[in-house]
Amino acid sequence: MTDNAQTLEQIWESLKAGPRPTLTQLFDASPDRVEALTRRLDWPTGGVGEAAESTGMRLDFSKTHLDDATLQLFEQLEQVCGFSEAREALFSGGVVNVTEGRAANHGAMRGSGTDAETEEAFALLARMGMLVEAIHDGVLGKVKHLIHIGIGGSALGPALAVDALTRDLAKVDVHVVSNIDGLALEQAFAACDPATTLIAVASKTFTTIETMTNAASALAWLEKEGVSDPSGRVVALTASPEKAVEWGVDETRILPFPESVGGRYSLWSSIGFPVALAIGMEEFREFLTGAQAIDTHFLQSDGRANAPLLAAFAEQYYARIRGCQTRAVFAYDERLALLPDYLQQLEMESNGKSVTASSEPVDYPTAPISWGGVGTDAQHAVFQLLHQGTHLVPVDFIASVAPGDDLDPAHHKILLTNCFAQGAALMKGGNMSADGKDPARAFAGDRPSTTFLLDDLDPATLGALIAFHEHRTFANAVLMGINPFDQFGVELGKKMAKDIDAGEGDFDASTKALMQAAGLN
Repeated sequence: MTDNAQTLEQIWESLKAGPRPTLTQLFDASPDRVEALTRRLDWPTGGVGEAAESTGMRLDFSKTHLDDATLQLFEQLEQVCGFSEAREALFSGGVVNVTEGRAANHGAMRGSGTDAETEEAFALLARMGMLVEAIHDGVLGKVKHLIHIGIGGSALGPALAVDALTRDLAKVDVHVVSNIDGLALEQAFAACDPATTLIAVASKTFTTIETMTNAASALAWLEKEGVSDPSGRVVALTASPEKAVEWGVDETRILPFPESVGGRYSLWSSIGFPVALAIGMEEFREFLTGAQAIDTHFLQSDGRANAPLLAAFAEQYYARIRGCQTRAVFAYDERLALLPDYLQQLEMESNGKSVTASSEPVDYPTAPISWGGVGTDAQHAVFQLLHQGTHLVPVDFIASVAPGDDLDPAHHKILLTNCFAQGAALMKGGNMSADGKDPARAFAGDRPSTTFLLDDLDPATLGALIAFHEHRTFANAVLMGINPFDQFGVELGKKMAKDIDAGEGDFDASTKALMQAAGLN
């Protein structure tokens, strides 16, 4: 065993052997606990110069079981794991995706990277901006609708951002289609006028079978509906522009992004085109500004002062020390309804690994299963398990101080009081029976949660929230010694699907029977 590995083992043994006070005991022992475990992050929003204002979010980790002794051990852990060096490599264009020999340059897309990388990113952003503004100005004719076709990171990010930021008004009506199930595409067709519809095809390689099949069907729909030049209504978002040209897209409507930008980290690149088209380029730049502010915090803050790293400490504590297999995310804001779906890919595709970055097997849990929903709906569905079930599930609550609606303020007050009450109830527990003795009405309490309280949900704040979770995911990966930037687990099923389609491959008896029952052979 190397000295480094031995030190890591010793730190983990110390963490496992440490005392386990309850949350109530931790609060009683530390009058300044809330202040010590709350982080305030701010960023500019709207305007420039003296007209610029700031907004931000408050992150409250005080209802987790982290204490000073535990945090000191985690700070030792991150130093032994080489967190500072890994972070520097991430932003300096170093090879952080070791299995594929690549950098991960998504930070440069929002201005956080080397001079050469950010210069390229800003040039690509300017190119996208010119096309967006040309469309808004009517250069491509009247455009009322966009059908954005992608899958995975090419769809989940745009869907989240469009849904979150266009509840009031969209400059262009955007429909994101990812499912190869034809019903998804037909629903988009039914909502759009083909004469005023553009098609965006988002694919890093421009060969993804689900995306390209949907794209071909979209072109066929335009042609069937009498559009004279269907190919002229297509915008390609890709790291393989030559493939888009071969497919028939004019070079002026191809928006490239670098090969080193991975799919689930690509929203900041031209994959964000549908977002920019829906909200406008000025607002999209604010979206990038919020993300860059989190980059700056992540780069310049160390140890427990670093909010994404602190979140990773909590996540590692619950996974490795308390044996929690899941983490729940509940957005008390209808505009963030798609956030749990987005985080599932970001976190589980990044960190759902069984080998280290050096290809050694791991003997500890990696990514927890991310799941969640929207408050207050979830309170009447899954919160029964959170309060009285046998699983210990750390919870993230996300809410906005400013409402997203113009109705009676009572709506938002009830929403926020429910959000805060759930965190308090998970921690406190109790018994709701008259004599305090009925087991069916007993709540164990001591169940952890973290609260993200946003000032408002605007483009800059959404950008900051997403970037926070990107860095949280990266910090977790460094602490576990794994590579968060490859996703080979996605490939085996895709290969076997191609084998079925081609009538090839040696399949088990169950799969053969299913194929026969469905008429696939």
